Amino acid sequence: MTSPSPHPAPQGPPLDLDGRTALVTGAAGGIGRACALRLAAAGAKVKAVDRDAEGLAALAGHSAHLPGVLEPHVLDLTDLDAAEHAAAGTDVLVNNAGIQLVRPIEEFPPDVFHTVLTVMLEAPFRLIRGALPHMYGQGWGRIVNISSVHGLRASAYKSAYVAAKHGLEGLSKTAALEGAPHGVTSNCVNPAYVRTPLVERQLADQAEAHGVPEERVLSDILLKDSAVKRLIEPEEVAEAVAYLCGPHGSFVTGSSLVLDGGWTAH
Repeated sequence: MTSPSPHPAPQGPPLDLDGRTALVTGAAGGIGRACALRLAAAGAKVKAVDRDAEGLAALAGHSAHLPGVLEPHVLDLTDLDAAEHAAAGTDVLVNNAGIQLVRPIEEFPPDVFHTVLTVMLEAPFRLIRGALPHMYGQGWGRIVNISSVHGLRASAYKSAYVAAKHGLEGLSKTAALEGAPHGVTSNCVNPAYVRTPLVERQLADQAEAHGVPEERVLSDILLKDSAVKRLIEPEEVAEAVAYLCGPHGSFVTGSSLVLDGGWTAH
């Protein structure tokens, strides 16, 4: 039996965002909610953005015991001008909001395709555009784009989502190259299927598209390519975001931090 090391590895400094302002989109639930809470726990003033006013109100109710502050901000990201304006003065930007529809391309409604690209690619561009002047001015900023394993791999019947996530990867890398001389990092976090309402809502669509019973979608479709046979939790994704915003993440930029349970190892 190996005895413990007499010289344990030193612990890194905890994430301290006191005095920083963060903006998290899609903050009313799922990954966005977990990220908003994590950043507020680190002391940030978090502008929690979502179109779900009720969900934001519930989130804000958790702020009393946190070092930081959660400020609900009701916003539909298809209002691109408002999105860009909302990002002004932001130190940490987490582009998380997403929508999903599972359909074959020939049956995919063009208006939904347009909306998915607007919310998940054009809005992040406008938010980054709105945040960069302040970040550049102070010589520090953190952009974290919640991408997906679908930013690196495609799946059938998800043309809009896959296209948006692949585009987000390119946008994030471009922001990394432009931001590096100004102390701004830009990265993607790429989880596999997360235990969120977004995933739960697509079970019926997946069952119909693939011709399998709904109760088999999780095992036969969603987790088929994952070596680790479980959903990832929103809090695990939030910890990856926290790492990229912390002192040990300062040299990480233009990267995709993959949390896929071994999916892309195939």
